[in-house]
Amino acid sequence: MNICEAADARLLPGFKRQIVTVDGNDTLALTAGSGPPLLMLHGDPQTHLCWHDIAPRLTDRFTVVLTDLRGRGESHKPEPGQTPNPFAKRTMAAEQVAVMHKLGFDSFSLVAHDRGARVARRMALDHPNAIERLCVMDIVPALDFYKNTNAAIAQDYFYFFFLTQPYPQPERLIEGDAEAFQRQILFGLGDKRVPYDEDALAVYLERSTDPASIFSMCECFRAGYGIDRDHDAVDWEANRKITCPTLVLWGDKGVTGRHFDLKKIWDGWCEDAHYAAMPSGHFIPEEAPNEAFDALLPFLTKGTAA
Repeated sequence: MNICEAADARLLPGFKRQIVTVDGNDTLALTAGSGPPLLMLHGDPQTHLCWHDIAPRLTDRFTVVLTDLRGRGESHKPEPGQTPNPFAKRTMAAEQVAVMHKLGFDSFSLVAHDRGARVARRMALDHPNAIERLCVMDIVPALDFYKNTNAAIAQDYFYFFFLTQPYPQPERLIEGDAEAFQRQILFGLGDKRVPYDEDALAVYLERSTDPASIFSMCECFRAGYGIDRDHDAVDWEANRKITCPTLVLWGDKGVTGRHFDLKKIWDGWCEDAHYAAMPSGHFIPEEAPNEAFDALLPFLTKGTAA
């Protein structure tokens, strides 16, 4: 049993691990529970384990699916040189929809944080018939992020501008001390005392510091600065909105809420948006799991049978 399997066994007991192959690419998926399907997507530099304090509590009401996004954890990692960028959120969204289809779910609710929330937002825009309810945690869309950039944002979110530099410049610099860089991300956006489970943290650091994962992280940010903004701009011009009920969570000790008017931004993208601040920094699933669960459960179960 490797470090990832051991962490899953302890933190996500009862979840079944499996590989789902789409177009020749393998995605790790864990499933547990019964009821309507619920997909949960993690952020950087984490894996599906970020949901270990929340997902098990949802399995009595939902069939919960946890995946590792492409380029992360135990899922496939695209190689440099591919065009168009394989980390375009449109491409990543279509892959996650296909994974859920292979698991037998054509429509489902969706909860996501950070990078995963960017993929989830694109899923809701591009596949409106597939997404029944959406929760995004502590992000603003790429178009709004870069449009509203100022010196203070650049200082707090330095990696949004560092990681987007041409390949392989940021990769080479990160590889000089990859663990230190990832620890800066993991602890620099919280309240500096993020209560990570030690096994989960060990997995994050192991899985995010190899060259393929570092490239994936950088290329995903390059997509955010490039092709994702382009897709957003087309949607904005067409007044295309997320039609399903959407819950927007953010950390009241984090930088997203401090720098952006979240309600104004998300009202511009959603037909039915709801909002709640969490007592945390950026890493809501691990900094404020109880408060996040308390916000999620009534939102996800509204209109469903008890």
